[in-house]
Amino acid sequence: MNAVQFNATVPKYLSSLMLGKLNKNFYFGSLACTKYGETKEPRLPDQKWVKIKTTYSGICGSDLNVIFLKDSPSTSPFVSFPFVFGHEVVGEITETGIYVDNFEVGDRVVVNPLLSCIQRNIARPCQNCMDGNYSLCENFTKGSLSPGISTGFCKDTGGGWGESFVAHKSQLFKVPDNVTDEQVVFTDPLASALHPVMKNRPKDDEKILIIGMGVIGLLMVAALRVLGSKCNITVLARYDFQGEIAKQYGADQVIYTKDDYYSKFRDISGGFLYQPIIGKRFMIRGFDKVFDCVASDSTLDTAMKFTNAGGTMIVVGLASVPKKVDWTPVWFKEINIRGSFYYNLVENGEGKISSFKKAFYLIVENKIDISPLLTHTFQLKDYKKAIETASDKSKYQSVKVLFKF
Repeated sequence: MNAVQFNATVPKYLSSLMLGKLNKNFYFGSLACTKYGETKEPRLPDQKWVKIKTTYSGICGSDLNVIFLKDSPSTSPFVSFPFVFGHEVVGEITETGIYVDNFEVGDRVVVNPLLSCIQRNIARPCQNCMDGNYSLCENFTKGSLSPGISTGFCKDTGGGWGESFVAHKSQLFKVPDNVTDEQVVFTDPLASALHPVMKNRPKDDEKILIIGMGVIGLLMVAALRVLGSKCNITVLARYDFQGEIAKQYGADQVIYTKDDYYSKFRDISGGFLYQPIIGKRFMIRGFDKVFDCVASDSTLDTAMKFTNAGGTMIVVGLASVPKKVDWTPVWFKEINIRGSFYYNLVENGEGKISSFKKAFYLIVENKIDISPLLTHTFQLKDYKKAIETASDKSKYQSVKVLFKF
């Protein structure tokens, strides 16, 4: 089958890292870590698994971080090479193991990609998995599968950037006939947006800031409103088209990075700006909660600066090894810093629900209009153009870019 794979050896990694800074084309091809070509279809690991023919798979910001080698190497023990990209995926079952119930060949399914204890046949699940915190599984490198946090990062399972992949029966959600593949492929990004807001749900009288209006940031605005939150939402966007979608989804204030956003944040939050002898302005007061969906050096610095004393900053984007970040607000304002990774069980009224399952239901019940987010689709063979489109939002006004099979 054809697929886009990532295979990091030390020589490839170092050469891509150096040459890619000169020209992004060096991040692709036979001498790079990322390449397109023929590979073997994955086989069922055991009879509790199914094989799925991919219909759509999304390009996630985490995929772009891997391709352009922006991730910290510290996560490399938790993947296995070569892996096929693609954890945002919907497809059709083409083969089932004999112990698979309630699913059959021809069913359309969306896949929760996490590969935790149950998928790895761990006899005694770790405490995090028993508590429903599957993204915090302690056994991502153990059990019957090669290392890999999820589908799309494990060499045994394949991924959505290939013509077929395999999934454990516990990962499957059957897609109803009245829901399109283009809608349900957004389950993963919506779940990734739901998880941080449901774990850190703002009170109705709080003011929050969401930094970064990519697909996750936009879906966080939509998720808060569909959950019934009346909190005041300010978003920081880079491009006008992102701000327009944020307004559609219910943002109260849209501020752009081209603006004097320091002054605007001061006015919205009722804060006070002070100019030090050198460097950027410092603010007292701020937002009760700040969600950083980018987690770059500059946005981490901004997020800390504009979090209120005793408030909470939630790192949603994949921070790596930040530089030039002023950590003073952490101790000066006693800020709480929390992370967010994939999706787990979250409080939902009278009980708990997987944020992935919650996202699936919201899409199936048509609670969130996904249509403004799907901007581009490509054939897999055009993967370089697809990746360029996903990574250059200014040129292409891209939000979500999909591969269509």
